[in-house]
Amino acid sequence: MDERPPVWVGHVVLSASDTARSGDFFEAIGMRVIERHAHVSIFELRGGTHLVLLPGPVPGPHDTPFDLMVDDLEATHAAWSAKGLTVSDITSGDIHNEFTVTDPDGREFSVSNSHVSGAV
Repeated sequence: MDERPPVWVGHVVLSASDTARSGDFFEAIGMRVIERHAHVSIFELRGGTHLVLLPGPVPGPHDTPFDLMVDDLEATHAAWSAKGLTVSDITSGDIHNEFTVTDPDGREFSVSNSHVSGAV
C-alpha cells in the first residue's frame, strides 16, 4: 500500500536577475538539472518538485517563497561552506535546527533538518 500523500508541489517559479549565475547556485546546493537555457532553467528537488528559474526582476532579498529541508543539516552546512556559499550559523529551534543560505540575488533560504514521516 502506498502511504505517500496523494498530492505534492509540482512547480515553484522564481525570477532571477541572471539565470546562469542563479542556475549555478541551485546546482551547487544539489538540485538536479533538468534543463538550462538562457531564458529558463529547470531543476528537480526530491519528491519531483521542479524549480523553474525565469529571467526577471527579483522582488526583494527577503521575499523567499519557500524553505529547504535536508537529511543531515550539519553535513550540508559544512559542504556548502566548503563550496564558498554564503551560509549563516546553525541555530536550534523547538521543531527544527536551521541555517540560511543566500542566493546570488540576495534571497536567504532557510535550510532545516527534516521531519518527513514515511516515504517521500
